[in-house]
Amino acid sequence: MTRSQRYQELLRANLTGYLFMLPTILVLGTFVMLPILYAVFLSLQKVQLLGGIEYEFVGFRNFSRLWQDERVWIALKNTAEYVAIVVPAQTLLALLLATTLNAGIKGKNWWRIIYFLPTITSSAVLTLIFMWIYNTNGLLNHGLAAIGLPTYNWLGDPAVALKGIMLMNIWSTAPFFMVIYLAALQDIPQSLYEAAKIDGASQWEQFLFITLPLLKPVTFFVVAMGIIGTFQLFDQSYIFSNGSGGPNNATLTLVLLIYQYVFRDLQMGYAAAIAFVLAAIIILVTLIQQRLFTDSNNL
Repeated sequence: MTRSQRYQELLRANLTGYLFMLPTILVLGTFVMLPILYAVFLSLQKVQLLGGIEYEFVGFRNFSRLWQDERVWIALKNTAEYVAIVVPAQTLLALLLATTLNAGIKGKNWWRIIYFLPTITSSAVLTLIFMWIYNTNGLLNHGLAAIGLPTYNWLGDPAVALKGIMLMNIWSTAPFFMVIYLAALQDIPQSLYEAAKIDGASQWEQFLFITLPLLKPVTFFVVAMGIIGTFQLFDQSYIFSNGSGGPNNATLTLVLLIYQYVFRDLQMGYAAAIAFVLAAIIILVTLIQQRLFTDSNNL
């Protein structure tokens, strides 16, 4: 085979591969790359939506405006607090539930169903249920009154409103990660535990020195997915506050703020700038987490 024939054969093989990839490339290009490029374009523009769409190039003015926007800092603080509490809590709860089910408790199939029910329930429905529980005339206050304790305005107090959303999300998302942990636990060879037991290791030592190290890749995935999901909190905060982020901006998150600037204030360019800041924060936190897990694996 001549050099020209080999080149033609290689070119034909490459073209065949790209033809098979073409549907995926078109889908990703249309629904992923083009929106990202358009968002970059919007973040550098002042967009006029009333009376016809008009664009005015403003450079990085939208990004410089972020530093003076007090609501951006409030939303960032609320979101960071939410992530810092929910991600570790849901990870630990998921691991605890998975370990309990993996231990062979009685009726474990029924417990799996009960544990997983919050995950398959609509987020909007769960939010409405918890709003009814937290309401001044809701289940929680009725329970407190029944045992002689004072009732409380759970939804109206800025100090506890975000905590109520945290509790709901920890309860509803932990079962999803529980299933991932359970699959990983069942994949650990039992011979490792038998050898450790022969060497005199207690159950706690087996968990600490066998289970946890072997679960590090899964834990990285669970924490990464938790960080990405919690930074994008929107629907629960929107429903709890009727879109306002109240009371007193206590439930205002970055995604809810982006929504308000787009659909209430019609400032698409500024909202796109906030969206890029949010994306940068998520990427940075995920990279830091990856470095921490990599360093711990190298110890």
